Amino acid sequence: MGRARELAAVRSWLAAETGRLVLCGGEPGIGKTRLAQELAGHALALGREVVWGHCVETSGAPAFWPWRQVLKAAGADPDRVLAHDAEVPQDRFRVFDAIATALDRDGLVIIVEDVHWADEASLLVLAHLATRPRGLLFATFRDPCPAVADLMRSADRIDLHGLSAAEVAELTGPEHAATITELTSGNPLFVTEIARAIGDGTWRADQPPRSVRDIVTARLSRLSPGTRDLIRTAALIGRDFDLDLAAAASGQPISALDETSLVDATGHRFTHALTRDAVEASLTPGERRVLHRRIAEAMAESTRYADVARHWNACGETEEARTWTIRAAQDAVARLAYEEGARLYRLAAELQDTHEVQVALGRAAYFAGDLAGCVQAAQRAAELAGNPEQSAEAALVLEAAPGAGVNAIATPLCDNALRQEVSPATRARLLAQRSHLAFYRGEQHRLDELSREALRLARGDDRALAEALHARQEACPGPSGRAERLGLATEMIDLAHRTHSPRGAMWGSLWRVHALVESGELAAAQEELPALKLACERVGGQVPLWHLDVVTACIAQAQGRFAEAQEVGRRGYDRMRVIEREPASGAYFALQCGLSCHLGPTEDGLALARHFHDPPPRFRLMSKLTRAFLLLRAGVRDEALELYRRCGPIEQWDLPAFFVLPGLVDAVLVTSGLGLTDDLELILPRLAEFRGEHAAGNGVAYMGPVTLALGRGHLALGEHEQAVTDLTTAVDEASRAGAPAFAAEARWHLAAALRALGRDADTVQRSADRAIRALGMTGFTTTELSSREHEVATLVTEGMTNRQIARRLVISERTAQNHVQHILTKLGFSTRSQIAAWMSTAPSTPADG
Repeated sequence: MGRARELAAVRSWLAAETGRLVLCGGEPGIGKTRLAQELAGHALALGREVVWGHCVETSGAPAFWPWRQVLKAAGADPDRVLAHDAEVPQDRFRVFDAIATALDRDGLVIIVEDVHWADEASLLVLAHLATRPRGLLFATFRDPCPAVADLMRSADRIDLHGLSAAEVAELTGPEHAATITELTSGNPLFVTEIARAIGDGTWRADQPPRSVRDIVTARLSRLSPGTRDLIRTAALIGRDFDLDLAAAASGQPISALDETSLVDATGHRFTHALTRDAVEASLTPGERRVLHRRIAEAMAESTRYADVARHWNACGETEEARTWTIRAAQDAVARLAYEEGARLYRLAAELQDTHEVQVALGRAAYFAGDLAGCVQAAQRAAELAGNPEQSAEAALVLEAAPGAGVNAIATPLCDNALRQEVSPATRARLLAQRSHLAFYRGEQHRLDELSREALRLARGDDRALAEALHARQEACPGPSGRAERLGLATEMIDLAHRTHSPRGAMWGSLWRVHALVESGELAAAQEELPALKLACERVGGQVPLWHLDVVTACIAQAQGRFAEAQEVGRRGYDRMRVIEREPASGAYFALQCGLSCHLGPTEDGLALARHFHDPPPRFRLMSKLTRAFLLLRAGVRDEALELYRRCGPIEQWDLPAFFVLPGLVDAVLVTSGLGLTDDLELILPRLAEFRGEHAAGNGVAYMGPVTLALGRGHLALGEHEQAVTDLTTAVDEASRAGAPAFAAEARWHLAAALRALGRDADTVQRSADRAIRALGMTGFTTTELSSREHEVATLVTEGMTNRQIARRLVISERTAQNHVQHILTKLGFSTRSQIAAWMSTAPSTPADG
């Protein structure tokens, strides 16, 4: 009644081909459940499958409780679906994916009630499913509900309001309709309860009930003592209650429920949450304590640990409550419901705080992404530590991160623990942690000593060895450390096989691929991908697959398979950005820069260049250089110049260790394109130290042989002989690496250098043109300009208008306009900025000059 508009919307959503999330909000008793029931009935009539999940108002429900109900109703084993181990926070997305897979069927209707009571982990599942709904996902909540605010952007919303006076009259009769409407504001539950009171003769117009509680209290008073005891016990268990438990704790037979209408037809659920609330409110504090104790004692063998803890706490048994709370927290963390685990550990700490509880709390908070909570717990654990090993354990709660906030706390905790006597394995782990911290703090000079000692002490302890190998790998960046990194990769793979660790095998394979790409051994790197794919699939989840996508896209980009690189790179970005946006954006943007070398910028690349997240301090210089490079490739010279100027004096540059080569290559190309010859002359000698190497950083993008960038830099300086030498070498190095697009690019610029020296460039140019056409290098053109057109194009690149060009060349403005139009037509362009972008890759001299 009174829901015609909402029911029409429900029917239209059911008829739609696409999945969607619908959020239905309103005050208690407004009819959310009733609308959900109507939705379910209509769906069933259409032959659709409907599954339900209910969030509960008490704090004792197991983690993922509504989804356990949904999975069971869908025919899946909740324990099997939710059974996953976690080594890093992102691992729990495997659980979310497993739930999505178990519910991945056409036409499925999922109804989740009362999400305002959902635990944090269950809300994350709802958000995850909302990103790719297959069927209709319908969730109800009490308004206001901050927990669903983030979901609103991707959901349809229904807001339910009270019934009109006419609709109330249909339920209660016209005699008292006005009074009842004023009293209830049209709340359907309250109206229905009053209608029931009118029907059974307990309604008094001169003494109307002021709330649902008044009506329920009156109804309770008419029940027999045995039924009342059973109902009150059930109310303390929850709206959904175990009937056998209620009977055992109250000492009353189940049949006592037969005389009450406070419970629905299922026999184990109150008709409404407000009904349960009203029953509980009828109890005195003393009666509640007695009943909670009886329930807790009856649940001695239960695995609903948080529920048992709640009942023990409610009857004042603190020690029992703490024991069961810790069990509940351990169970939540084991189920990867880290937010719930952290909440429960905090409750345990309130009852009695210990070092062990704070360490467990810190780890749960870390896995939940609550870095502030993790830091606070680590500091408190250090305060409560009773021996050196506990001090070390507190320090190891925190993990080094790119941001400075966590590291500022982690560093002194780690240093303090290292000053104490601990076991060799623990010391190795602390040294590895300290090495990670030094890496992110820019203390590259400390990495070698710290990581070497960590690795020496770690041998003999597999856990410490894995951590030390990670630390040592970070300490060996660039070409000088490549051979050792390959050795570390082999050792990590051997350790993974010995300990049956898919994650270790994944890291070892990744390190090998990174090193091989940096060596210019692209075919060998590609041969490693099947082993990496197997390891990533065994680890499971989206993050390992993102690692696989990143290196797969990088190799495809390096080998000139541009469409594959873009497709796989975008797939990886979409996987990861919902989990950790910063690394997802960084890797995808680096790939876009690599692709722009030969295709020109994409919309994705330009969007990231202009709206890039603020990177950690260690990566800010690299971010400015890469963004300036891509903007220059797009012909946006002013923006590129502004970003480059913000890089500061070259003498003060401090590039991230693993990105020195790509950063210097970007700097050479940016200064060459912007005509900043003074800066270029400072940068080239730095890059020349790496002659014979290939520019790639951590397998995210390949920028070609170093000699290619050196040749382009010397070409921009007018040092044509050196340019010819470097570019000739670059052709050979790119060809040997299996990077045909970079070989074609080197030939393109080599032809320009040869022409500048007055030498025959036709053969080289034709070879470049053939490769450019075959590979689809749309950032280049095989059409050349005349001397005058080249001159005009140069002035366009400098940002001159047609009038300014006419004055500079002493020609009419119409002639200047015609030249610009001829250039656009010849090159197949439509804007002047495209001419500027093309000129940044075009030969420095025209075809006839």
